[in-house]
Amino acid sequence: IMLRKKIIMVVLIFLIAAPLMAQESKVTSLVSKDLREFSGKEGLMITVEYAPGGSDPVDRHDAHVFVYVLEGSIEMQVKGGKEVTLTPGQTFYEGPKDVHVVSRNASRTNPAKFLVFFVKDKSAPVLVPVK
Repeated sequence: IMLRKKIIMVVLIFLIAAPLMAQESKVTSLVSKDLREFSGKEGLMITVEYAPGGSDPVDRHDAHVFVYVLEGSIEMQVKGGKEVTLTPGQTFYEGPKDVHVVSRNASRTNPAKFLVFFVKDKSAPVLVPVK
């Protein structure tokens, strides 16, 4: 009976946690390069993949950020700006002082993938959460 309860508990935990884990974004670093001509700056290129319904919390990047949609559709907005829905081939820009208030997959059924290029201070983190 104890083993049965443990198995049921593990299954319940998995059923509760699986949808939450599916919402996390997958970030893949592609290249990081010192920009010698711009003292203390670096270029960083990553891809971000959102699961269906996936999103990121409110944040800022303290960088020039260029986004290019590869697959699916994403919704983006900076504080004070208009929310936009982007599809493959479309772009989005965030400035160093922008607060990124919306970053999510526009679809609840299909994944989305986008390329991000940062120009940032070498010592600065890529992402700063905003409360």
